[in-house]
Amino acid sequence: MSPVRSICIVGGGTAGWLTAGIIAARHGRGLQITLVESETIGIVGVGEGTWPTMRSTLKKMGVSETEFFRQCNTSFKQGAKFSRWTTGEANDFYYHPLVLPEGFPSLDLAPYWTKYSAEHENAQSFSSSVCYQEAVCEMGLAPKLITSPEYAGIANYAYHLDAGRFASFIREHCVKNLGVRHIVDDVTRVGRTEGGDIAYVETSRSGRLSGDLFIDCSGFRALLLGQTLGVPFVNRGDVLFVDRALAVQVPYEDEDSNIVPHTQSVAQKNGWIWDIGLQNRRGVGYVFSSRHTDTDAALDELRAYVGAGHEDLQPREIRINPGHRETFWKGNCVAVGLSGGFLEPLEASALVLIELSAEMISALMPATRETMDIVARRFNETTRYRWDRIIDFLKLHYILSRRTDSAFWIDNRDPVGIPQSLREQMELWRYRAPGDQDFMSNSEMFPAASYQYVLFGMGFRMDASLAALDRDPGSAQRAFAQNEALKVKWTRVLPRNRDLINKIKEHGLQKI
Repeated sequence: MSPVRSICIVGGGTAGWLTAGIIAARHGRGLQITLVESETIGIVGVGEGTWPTMRSTLKKMGVSETEFFRQCNTSFKQGAKFSRWTTGEANDFYYHPLVLPEGFPSLDLAPYWTKYSAEHENAQSFSSSVCYQEAVCEMGLAPKLITSPEYAGIANYAYHLDAGRFASFIREHCVKNLGVRHIVDDVTRVGRTEGGDIAYVETSRSGRLSGDLFIDCSGFRALLLGQTLGVPFVNRGDVLFVDRALAVQVPYEDEDSNIVPHTQSVAQKNGWIWDIGLQNRRGVGYVFSSRHTDTDAALDELRAYVGAGHEDLQPREIRINPGHRETFWKGNCVAVGLSGGFLEPLEASALVLIELSAEMISALMPATRETMDIVARRFNETTRYRWDRIIDFLKLHYILSRRTDSAFWIDNRDPVGIPQSLREQMELWRYRAPGDQDFMSNSEMFPAASYQYVLFGMGFRMDASLAALDRDPGSAQRAFAQNEALKVKWTRVLPRNRDLINKIKEHGLQKI
């Protein structure tokens, strides 16, 4: 038997250090974890949006939420606001909040809202009718109080963060508190065993670094899984057209400018702009399709969005090859992060995939090399399923748009580019709202509620006459009333987003 006692992670950044931290926090000193990263190869550094899962990830790693806010320019994220995605008009927007609809999943308010909104022209939006978080976000409020303990909140929340600072912050925690061995060096060669496994990586100054399991966090290069082991890349550009990004950092007008407590996704002629508020700046980027426009035209749209006074900003161009590896774990090597694949950052799936992949590796850590292939097969099946569901969910945003101002939006509605799995779901949802029965895996990336927020937020209409209603006809009315009461309560109590962040930095949050 060949016991697994050492792990070598190639590549740092958010993927490498989160993976190291998640595994080290679970296995303690039982595994020797070495991370080697180059000081000459930079990180992409634009993954600034997270999911609520990051709260439990950092908590398990023993990270102080207070220090996280102090050192990573962190701010609160309570969902995403999608503007101009449906019609392109100035007043066109909807929310995908992080709080579930009132009573969900035991009570489905979608058919009740559908019937009511069909009869009342001035009915509230779906998310506003079933969830108080839209009102909180529209008022620029935080999701918790200064008296709330670390990682606890009144409203569900995630984070916006400075990717560069975050990688450094997690690195220091892993090395000082979790016993991860850190080597700064360049990998010059990868050695393999007779059976095809990776035996070691050769470095410029540190010699050979061996391991029983190698984790490829080398970014787009995919040095181990792609270049060395030859795992093919599956391009998904036939479904998701976005393949370029122009990213800039925009300063606030003054230091007291409020911090928007949600991601802003603003549709443009040939793509969309993300706008993320951190403590000291905004991270803004335009992702677009090079098949439908060129960089110069995209830059003009980005500058028009940012506005006057920022003409000196120099955007960084990032090329996106939308897709993923055919498999993610081969032999004794598994890819995490960009080495496994990348898609447009529409629903902040990049960082959560790192978390979920690292957590699964950690939880199923093979005891021996002989059992590793079983774990690899399960990891590949689960991870491929997750990629397929992410692609379906992202495509959903495009096929519901009614914009006709460019070929980009028209082409996105072409049935040829819509996965069969999504087409089948849309056929079912003509007569009932998305529910847990539509998603039968415990590895779902997005809950049924997320599909409801996007569907009904973008004006999708189902035939509610055939939908199953609750046996108690008053349950829906009570749930709608409860949501309105929560709106009043929390919009009166919750502080302004920047005000709470300033208090956290000055006083700190209560330790759990």
